[in-house]
Amino acid sequence: MVLTEKQTQILYAAIIFGCLFPFVSPALALITGIVLSLVGIKSERLSGFNSLALKASIVLMGFGMSLTQVISASKTGFGITAISVISTLIAGMVIAYFLKVDKQTGLLISAGTAICGGSAIAAVAPVINARDHQISFSLLVVFVLNSVALFIFPLLGHYFNLSQETFGYWAAIAIHDTSSVVGASSEYGPKALEIATTVKLTRALWIIPVSLSLAFFNKNKSGKVQIPWFIGLFILSIVISNLLPQWNPTFANLNWLGKRGMVIALFLIGSNISFGKIKEAGFKSFAVGILLWVIVATSSFVLIRAGIK
Repeated sequence: MVLTEKQTQILYAAIIFGCLFPFVSPALALITGIVLSLVGIKSERLSGFNSLALKASIVLMGFGMSLTQVISASKTGFGITAISVISTLIAGMVIAYFLKVDKQTGLLISAGTAICGGSAIAAVAPVINARDHQISFSLLVVFVLNSVALFIFPLLGHYFNLSQETFGYWAAIAIHDTSSVVGASSEYGPKALEIATTVKLTRALWIIPVSLSLAFFNKNKSGKVQIPWFIGLFILSIVISNLLPQWNPTFANLNWLGKRGMVIALFLIGSNISFGKIKEAGFKSFAVGILLWVIVATSSFVLIRAGIK
C-alpha cells in the first residue's frame, strides 16, 4: 500500500489519538504498529519518538504509586518478592544464554517476568539501549503469557484449594502485568485482590534498583555509566504524589496520561518492525519467556505454600 508522507502522518496521528481511549489495549497498539510497518506504511518522523514516549510514560505512571501501600505490603511480602525478582533475573539470563537469545532480549523478558511486565520492559529498554524489535518481541511474550495467566491461574487456585491469601501472593509474584494480576485475583475473591495488588505494587518498585544496576553495568564505549535520568524523575513523581495528597485528582490524571502514553509508545515501537527483525527474534524469544514463567510460577507456588513470604 502506497501513501504519501502527509497521508501517513494523518493516519498515525489518528491512531495515536485512538490510543488515548480505553478500548485500545497495549497489545492491540503494538500489533497495529507492526502490521502497518510490514505493509509499508511507516512515518519516520513520528516513529522516532518511541524512546521519549516510553520514558515520559514511566515518569507519569509514578504519580499513581502509593508509598503507604508499599510499606504496608513490604512487611509481609518483601522476602518472597526479593527472592523472586533476583532469582528470576538470573534464571532468565541463563536460559537466554543456552538458547542463544541475544542479551538485550533476554534481559527485557527477564525484567518483565521478574518485576511488572510491560512497565518493567519499558523502563529497562532505554537503559540497556535495546532495539525496537527486541522491545517488541519481549512485550509480545509478556502479553501472550498475561492473557493465558488471566484464565488459568484462578482454575489452578481452585484445583489446589488455595486460600484467598495464598492465591493473592502467588498471583502477585507469578503474573507479569498489574492488569492481569488484578483480573485474576478479583475473580478469586476480595481478600486475594487486596493482597495481590499491594504485593504487586512492592514488586513494581523493583524497577528502580534494577534499572540503576543495569545502568551501572551497561557502560558506554568510553567506560562511563549511562545514568537513566528518567528513573530519577520516576522516583520524584512517586515522592511528590505522596507528599501532596491534596493534589490526588491531578496526580490521577497524570497517571492516566502515563498509562495511555505507554500505549502510544508501544504503537510507535511496533511501527519500526520489519520481516528481517521478526526472523531475527524467532521462536526462541517465546521459549525463554515460557520456560522462565513456568519456573517462576512453580517455584513461587512451592515457597508460598511452605509459608515463605
